[in-house]
Amino acid sequence: MEDNQIIDLYWSRSESAIAETEGKYGAYCRSIAYGILHNHLDAEECVNDAWLRAWGAIPPQRPGKLSAFLGRITRNLALDRYDYNNAAKRSVEFDQLLSELSDCIPDRRDDYAQTELTEILNGFLRTLPREKRNLFLRRYWHCQSVEELAKLYGMSQGAVKSSLFRIRNKLRAHLEKEGVGIE
Repeated sequence: MEDNQIIDLYWSRSESAIAETEGKYGAYCRSIAYGILHNHLDAEECVNDAWLRAWGAIPPQRPGKLSAFLGRITRNLALDRYDYNNAAKRSVEFDQLLSELSDCIPDRRDDYAQTELTEILNGFLRTLPREKRNLFLRRYWHCQSVEELAKLYGMSQGAVKSSLFRIRNKLRAHLEKEGVGIE
């Protein structure tokens, strides 16, 4: 079923919207949640919560790209669950992801700066070749490990690390060119 048809089901408040969403995007959203949480039960709960959030958000929203809309909801729920699960302890793997990006992306808290930074980041990603863009997104959006990426792209882990390092350096230069500095 096409995304517009699924969105129309939400707008008409048809319960089949959830079943169609699960059929088309269930595995995608579970992979996002599992990449962050590394726990199948928590990931499944996040996906179920994402369907509930989508039900509450459509209408009034009409997402332009349903996969991105659902992915963002799932990712945010998974990050919230991660924070809850790890309130008293730290995850080395997730902390490593954050530290990799902290060298090139500033820590901004206000909504205007976040929106501006998002636009600059999206512009940067559009300049990358498709494989490099996907590598970056799979690492930093989907939280996939270097090992998973190496298998997926048929590269050595060292090649994946080097490629990500070069992309982060390009991102840092792009942000500096746009007047966004690390604080």
